[in-house]
Amino acid sequence: MEAVGYMLAVVLLVAGLAGTVLPIIPGLPLMFGGFLLGAWLDGFHHLGALSLWIMGLIAAVGVAIDFLAGLLGAKASGASKQALWGAFIGSIVGMFLGVAGVLLGPLLGAMIGEFIARKDAFQSGKVGIGTFIGFIVGAVAKVACAFAMLATFALALIL
Repeated sequence: MEAVGYMLAVVLLVAGLAGTVLPIIPGLPLMFGGFLLGAWLDGFHHLGALSLWIMGLIAAVGVAIDFLAGLLGAKASGASKQALWGAFIGSIVGMFLGVAGVLLGPLLGAMIGEFIARKDAFQSGKVGIGTFIGFIVGAVAKVACAFAMLATFALALIL
């Protein structure tokens, strides 16, 4: 029975790693769940409370950066409040429309919001590009957090 638990922990880790590049899968929380399950099954002998707290903090920061990056990218490009709300609403709606929706939802939401606010297609496009750049920064940060969690795990095993 314990072997099934360890296999589930590995499945969670692999799904979490996939989720760092596939925007529809909550990668970092799945990775943390895999580490937590594995540590629990091991009686916390190899992966203790400090390592798990560090991983939990890294996962929380990564999720927050991923969520806010598109909004901050829009704001950095001079987006209006309507564009920021559009990016937020586009993110929510995009989650239900698959990978394309997750990728394009914030971008289109920000562009539509900016166009409604200023009636300027050039500024709307600029905000859309800023939102997309923010999305890319968020994705890179998410991958970096995943590697930081793996490094924390490796260090916990070595020390």
